[in-house]
Amino acid sequence: MANKEANPAVEAIHRQMTISQILSLFPHKAQRLSQEITNAGLHCVGCQAATWETLEAGMLGHGMNEAAITRLESRLNALLKEKADMTTISLTQRAAAKFLEFLADEGKQGWGMSLDEIMKGCNGFEYDLDYSEKAGPDDEVFESQGIQIHVKKSKAQRFLGTEIDFVDGIHGSGFKVSNPNVRSACGCGTSHGY
Repeated sequence: MANKEANPAVEAIHRQMTISQILSLFPHKAQRLSQEITNAGLHCVGCQAATWETLEAGMLGHGMNEAAITRLESRLNALLKEKADMTTISLTQRAAAKFLEFLADEGKQGWGMSLDEIMKGCNGFEYDLDYSEKAGPDDEVFESQGIQIHVKKSKAQRFLGTEIDFVDGIHGSGFKVSNPNVRSACGCGTSHGY
């Protein structure tokens, strides 16, 4: 499936698109799109059990009505229109609050966050978030919501524009990384490639 760059005519999500098409056409937003789809009641997203279904068929099959389908379409397209600040890496307020809570629980107040990638998954890379007491000599430091984010200088360029959020969902909670530089993503939205 081509990505958005290769198919500029596809600029919006509609109910007749399959979930797989949506995630592959907009890999830079796949993580947030899949979370929104899951939040709407399509809990099969991520397990690849129903990514071949259209949004409409999936929603109707899960007992949703036309109004719910229209709301989901609207929310997904609103996500596509959000612009990333391509000069930095940022945390949402929700992610910052949760990270500070984790730091307090671990007795690591004042520490920063480390953002990295590891080779994993069906599409090449998965994000790796961790605590970071201080930036190393080969780290670039970004600050968001009063929290330092440490990234290896060799990888910083491909993380520019990234937003880190924290989501609570029926299938678990956790930090979700949305990187506009990603050009391919697996059907579950967790692994990615450039």
